[in-house]
Amino acid sequence: MKITIAQLNYHIGNFEGNLSKMLDAISQAKADNSDLICFGELATCGYPPRDFLDFEDFIKKSNDSIEALRLASQDIAIVVGAPSINPVVEGKDLYNSAFFLYEQKIVHTQHKALLPTYDIFDEYRYFEPASEFNVVTFKGKKIALSICEDIWNIGNENPLYTICPLDEMNEDFDFVLNLSASPFSATQAETRLDIIKANVERYKKPMFYVNHVGSQTEIIFDGGSVAMSPNGKVYKELPYFKESIETFELNDVNASTQSITQPKDKIPLIHDAIILGIKDYFGKLGFKKAILGLSGGIDSAVTAALATRALGKENVRVILMPSQFSSDHSVNDARTLAENMGISYDIIAIKNVYDAFLKELSPIFKDLPFNVTEENIQARIRGTLLMAESNKFGHILLNTTNKSEMAVGYGTLYGDLAGGLSVIADVYKTDVYKLARYINKDGEIIPENSITKPPSAELRPDQKDSDSLPDYDILDEILFQYIENLQGPQEIIAKGFDPKLVARILRLVNINEFKRYQTAPVLRVSTKAFGVGRRMPIVAKYLA
Repeated sequence: MKITIAQLNYHIGNFEGNLSKMLDAISQAKADNSDLICFGELATCGYPPRDFLDFEDFIKKSNDSIEALRLASQDIAIVVGAPSINPVVEGKDLYNSAFFLYEQKIVHTQHKALLPTYDIFDEYRYFEPASEFNVVTFKGKKIALSICEDIWNIGNENPLYTICPLDEMNEDFDFVLNLSASPFSATQAETRLDIIKANVERYKKPMFYVNHVGSQTEIIFDGGSVAMSPNGKVYKELPYFKESIETFELNDVNASTQSITQPKDKIPLIHDAIILGIKDYFGKLGFKKAILGLSGGIDSAVTAALATRALGKENVRVILMPSQFSSDHSVNDARTLAENMGISYDIIAIKNVYDAFLKELSPIFKDLPFNVTEENIQARIRGTLLMAESNKFGHILLNTTNKSEMAVGYGTLYGDLAGGLSVIADVYKTDVYKLARYINKDGEIIPENSITKPPSAELRPDQKDSDSLPDYDILDEILFQYIENLQGPQEIIAKGFDPKLVARILRLVNINEFKRYQTAPVLRVSTKAFGVGRRMPIVAKYLA
């Protein structure tokens, strides 16, 4: 039996586009003489569709896609994920389902049982969990259909759930098809393989795991679909961050002793994920060109480099906006970076605008000393200039704030936090430096001085980040323990950090929640990004 995996980049709600991709893949599978082709979870509508699922018309369009695929199944079996209507009045209106189509019939439908409701997932909001589990017989083989999370409770070891769906199958099976929409994080690819291997070793049967690829606003799917042999060896792992269609001979997968996987180094994966995130954000919204402020610092430099690689140098424009506090080397570093990448740049000095602001405010401010107010005015002038260019020319403004700054509120609302997409706001400052080195691995693109000089917002004379923040090596570890590892203050202090510093940093994270509510979507590359996967109250006393 020949089995085809179709790892595709879907577009939420673009039913015609998604169907066209699937029909093209079916044609390719037929040319390979494949017996069966498998697509990902909720492939007809894209994942995650969220509250679009509440619209009857949305479900009708998905059903229309299933109907078109049914008609295309004359000579090949098609397995595809889609929402389906729950005919029972009690419970949720929909199931998250896998349809098995063959000879222009819906031969079998298996619903998803384990509905993740954590981090970025909210499936129990929409779907009823499956209560029946049956294999489907096709050309003499018994196939277990499962959907994403259904393989993540092996032997009931996951405390979130009470059943293991593959254990519930009423008959033995010959292989597993898993239709997934597994989002990227820097560690997910390794974890995913471990889960697939644990399932394969438990049942001693091969698994074909089909993942999405592409970005849906802030959520990035990395692909990495897998054909795994019964011995737990990876027969083939499909590429990361690329569409791919592969056909496998079941007997070859069953008999194989090879294990072929891809490198899973953190920084290259983050680099490629962000590039795909930018590319799809622009492409799926119908935009081409980006604008950002280039300061000569590391964050804007890395953002500009990633945007250029995603969109092309002809589609990235930067503005250098020096003030009287900007050092000459910062302007030179920014100009050098723009020239290295071949992107357009303009220089707009903001001193005159800044002075005009202070003049108009002087009757109110009187002789009050210079403080963060004057710093924020500079940031907001820059934000206004960038948004003016964005509005005039239709370019999308990219936010250049990193995760460390986003966490502690080291950014100005309506100033440097402005933008349509937060490119590196899920990348800690220490990893931003590593990204810069990786970008420069084949030759200097980001000036060395931007990487080695002490970081500074340059909003007052001789300002450095270290004036108000601890060294980033220390700050990032405290933030990581709190945000990703969900460690409280006493647990972090027990790791050897200064109690006063921990209290101060955690307080900064909590009191700046209101800023994060108002910033652009954050491309997710960690296990806990700011945005839809982290829901914190603004008005709260915990650790305040």
